[in-house]
Amino acid sequence: MNIQPAILTDQTCRSSIQFLEALTTSYGQKNFAVRLWDGTLLGDIHEPRFTLVLKHPGALKSMFTSPNELTLGEAFIYDDFDIEGNIEAAFDFADYLLNRDYSITEKLKLGAMLALLPSADSRSERTRGASLKGKMHSKERDKSAISYHYDVSNDFYALWLDPSMVYSCAYFRSADDDLDTTQVRKLDYICKKLRLRPGDRMLDLGCGWGGLLMHAVKNYGVDAFGITLSVAQAELARERIRLRGLADHCKVEVCDYRDLEPSQRYDKIVSVGMFEHVGERLLPEYFQRAWQALRPGGVFLNHGIASSATFESKGPSFTEKYVFPDGELVPLNSTLRAAEVCGFEVRDVESLREHYALTLRQWVRRLEENAEQAKKLAGEVAYKIWRLYMSGSVHGFKTGRINVYQVLFSKPEHGNCQLPLTREDWYI
Repeated sequence: MNIQPAILTDQTCRSSIQFLEALTTSYGQKNFAVRLWDGTLLGDIHEPRFTLVLKHPGALKSMFTSPNELTLGEAFIYDDFDIEGNIEAAFDFADYLLNRDYSITEKLKLGAMLALLPSADSRSERTRGASLKGKMHSKERDKSAISYHYDVSNDFYALWLDPSMVYSCAYFRSADDDLDTTQVRKLDYICKKLRLRPGDRMLDLGCGWGGLLMHAVKNYGVDAFGITLSVAQAELARERIRLRGLADHCKVEVCDYRDLEPSQRYDKIVSVGMFEHVGERLLPEYFQRAWQALRPGGVFLNHGIASSATFESKGPSFTEKYVFPDGELVPLNSTLRAAEVCGFEVRDVESLREHYALTLRQWVRRLEENAEQAKKLAGEVAYKIWRLYMSGSVHGFKTGRINVYQVLFSKPEHGNCQLPLTREDWYI
């Protein structure tokens, strides 16, 4: 790596540079820089895509003693290092570091070099991430998991979401479209896929802050009922509904999908960004509950992130510990099978993978633009967690490791699904 040194009299600096050079010797993309704690610059010092900033002499040992997604993520959020510039670009480098097939000789050499470096300060007072109790995906534990993620601060989310506070991918016609426009377009696209009509009873499983409910009531004349496990979301959703004068046709309750009133039936059901919290083991129950709540001839639109059936992650997950505890991304084929076994017919499947990458980029940009306010509302560690996880998610969607699908299911009545022969009305 090219070096622009400060005054290299410190042996730790020299040892750190030697370790970095050995670590990156076979990495083809040298379009980034590294800045040491003393100001020494290495790498592309003129036009780097990003700069890896080592905050103290013990940073490298903290990052690479046992490198995996979790330890690197923790080193970032606990200020061992920072990333200046395009944080998304840093994930290509992270892939190289974590997926490179190191020889025994290389491992021994790097280990010996790392041993010469100082250790980081004790982490005893640092945040430990989510710590949930009880049986996996029990009602009580699921509520705790949802609270951990969504009850951070409504104002924190409002800093970087659109005015409708839609926390799922937008729908773009062009990569240059603005977030506010594309989120309203996505809400309308969902309503068109559901083919909402005045007087329809619509159920939203995991309604968030109520954006889709209000759009459907205002623009399509439905009666909408939404459920969420987040108390903070429900409170704000109700207030937003009241301020818009929609309370007669739009209701939100804190409720688990397993506790829906059995006697209630709906013409249309929708779930956007919720079923990732259900868990693969409970997908049969999830779809059975939706089947029971849906009237014959109705449709159910399930919008959610899926894992690739061929990609396997290595090591513990940063997202599982710090972002979505107990969250599970299930391959699409598993989801479709679970739904069909319950009786649903698959009528349409659409991938919006590129749309989610575009959405996340705008979220990250808005978060970074409001960094100081975000830190005041949720704390510096939370700001770093969301910046890292959303940038990493861009990388996941871009590489195809994860995808997002809108699947339209129907509940046929004596074989009749009551749907038109074409999708033309979706695009009017």
